[in-house]
Amino acid sequence: MSDTQSPTRALPDDGDWPNPLYSWYVVAVLMLAYTNSFIDRQILSLLIEPIRADLAISDTQVSLLAGIAFTLFYTILGVPIARLADQKNRKAIIATGIVVWSAMTAACGLSRNFWQLFMARIGVGVGEATLSPAAFSIIADYFPKHQLARAFSVYSMGVYFGAGLAMVIGGIVIRMVVEAGTTTVPLLGQIKPWQITFFYVGLLGLPIFLLVLSIREPMRRGLAAAGVPDTGNASSSAALFAFLRVNAKTAFYHFMAFSMVGIAITGYMVWTPTLFIRTWGWEAADIGLAYGGIMLVLGTAGVYSGGFLADWMEKRGYRDAILRAACFAAIAAVPFAVATPLMPNGTLALVGLGFTSFLMAVPQGLPAAALQVVTPNPLRAQMTALYFLIGNMLALGFGPTLIALVTDYGFGDPQHLRYSMALVSAVVLPLGGCLSYLALKPYRESRDRAEQIVN
Repeated sequence: MSDTQSPTRALPDDGDWPNPLYSWYVVAVLMLAYTNSFIDRQILSLLIEPIRADLAISDTQVSLLAGIAFTLFYTILGVPIARLADQKNRKAIIATGIVVWSAMTAACGLSRNFWQLFMARIGVGVGEATLSPAAFSIIADYFPKHQLARAFSVYSMGVYFGAGLAMVIGGIVIRMVVEAGTTTVPLLGQIKPWQITFFYVGLLGLPIFLLVLSIREPMRRGLAAAGVPDTGNASSSAALFAFLRVNAKTAFYHFMAFSMVGIAITGYMVWTPTLFIRTWGWEAADIGLAYGGIMLVLGTAGVYSGGFLADWMEKRGYRDAILRAACFAAIAAVPFAVATPLMPNGTLALVGLGFTSFLMAVPQGLPAAALQVVTPNPLRAQMTALYFLIGNMLALGFGPTLIALVTDYGFGDPQHLRYSMALVSAVVLPLGGCLSYLALKPYRESRDRAEQIVN
């Protein structure tokens, strides 16, 4: 069988599983790909101030670069790409995406105005749309259900590895290129330090591309429809809509709960460096290294803790364990997320940021794991992409912009960014926790339906 063809033979959900060490190797490679994607996505947040100055743009325009420019095609193209991932070779789809998003990140460094940078950010989103739906589908074919939450959480640690490394690498590179000053490059002319940073970050995709080529495309498990009415094609749009009709409450509460939490997470990730620069006078390189270290250590620990907690509760009979863990974390994060930007000095804010980052990271790997448990194999990538379409359009597209709008048009002063971050967190995190709680009963019912039909 050619490595570019997707295996069609199905394995039962309870059949022999691959060697655990190799399964975790696959998760590690996919996590590194996710890490790389988040570095490319997140590096912009450390470069906001020089970009605003050079391109003469507002906070709201910056939020569009961080949010809607990336999110629009990232979410919309995720659905047809996921359809391919449910039918074709998932590894090849991911490898192609890495090439695209790395090239477009480097293209961000060629931008001379807002619209050029906007288009380059769209390209980054197009490339990254290939990754998670295909990766989630691959991981679900390597692990039994009682290990899925932890496997997805390890993969999702790439969010905080990536965001943290974006800050650390960005901080180091900024320090280097700022000292070097503006560089003149043949054919390109004068290149500013923030543009050089994008060039360096774009190059990081090459080793990740080679690693992805090293993994094996797994056989697909559970192709007998688990809760999908017979429509003649188990991965068709008709099958997807039929599944959604039966599980409408689960999908609605799940999607909205994690979207609300996502608004808080992305808002923090995009605006925290600027918060420290504006409010407490930190240098970009210093907050990059500090915040990067927090995300690498405490953010990563939070994501893993979420998967560990969900698996622990699952073994103790909680059939809604994944969503229950997310509910607890969202509520616990509220006081820290609200208080951190209101601290009187940067040191105390950094301490609060550590608690906030840990708690908001706990739900990060859980939405995908929850969907895999109740969704049949032929629809897993598409269901994940549908969640991304709705969830990321709200979280990535609206999160950074909501804070910017409150700053620009509510308080009317860039120095009041701290109050915007506190206000938005005080609204969306409790809402996310409440919606997670409302999702528990319909989620248990969806899981019961899926398992009854399989058995």
